[in-house]
Amino acid sequence: MPDAPIDPEAQRAADRRRIGGALKISIAFLALLAVMFGVQGMLDWRPFAIVPQSLPGLLGVLTAPLLHGSPAHLIANASALLLLGTLAFSVYPRATVRALPLMWLGAGLCAWWLGEPGSRHLGASGVTHGLMFLIFVLGLLRRDRPSIAAGMIAFFFYGGMLLTVLPQEPGVSWQSHLGGALGGILAAWLFRRADPQAPRRRYSWEDEDDLELGAHDDTLEPPPPRDVPVLWERPEEPRGTVLSFPDRRRERD
Repeated sequence: MPDAPIDPEAQRAADRRRIGGALKISIAFLALLAVMFGVQGMLDWRPFAIVPQSLPGLLGVLTAPLLHGSPAHLIANASALLLLGTLAFSVYPRATVRALPLMWLGAGLCAWWLGEPGSRHLGASGVTHGLMFLIFVLGLLRRDRPSIAAGMIAFFFYGGMLLTVLPQEPGVSWQSHLGGALGGILAAWLFRRADPQAPRRRYSWEDEDDLELGAHDDTLEPPPPRDVPVLWERPEEPRGTVLSFPDRRRERD
């Protein structure tokens, strides 16, 4: 556990600014998706979708996450992006910025490679799966309090994404889900140290040098086990001197 901050009020203010900034980034991206959805009705969006195993369809790798097939499709992805994006940018701002290209390209390339020829793939669900796997795997790798809390929140709300990377429902691009998840896992491994972790308190048994010298802090930790006497091997206590008394029978004789 990290020590308490020196200035709790300043730390809380910094946390609020960080979470507020992450929320603004997520809302800005959702606003961009809403604008693009409105533009879709005024032009032919099909050239900008992913067409598997087609050279012209490679353009959709860059543009397909900005398109959606229906308002319900947009709302479903928007709710996931709002929560997962805020979590990711507030806990892992540096890792998330570096991970976005991997998740974006992974979702598009996997849909282009594994998708059924002649179909069209669009939507930001691959990015949402990448964010969920990024947060969850970083919680397993880093194992500090913020990482574990973020991973538990992401899994509680969107743990079902662990199953939607496999084919289940017709008309759902599980290929983009799988590509985004793989991009998130790869990014979590590559950028697991991109964001600094809070200093962790060291205990006496973790410092071998101090143990060899027999040094430990009695106010925080008990002595090492080797310095604690064992009941069945307790050394004998020194006894007093035995005094000899004269023989009374000899005195009578």
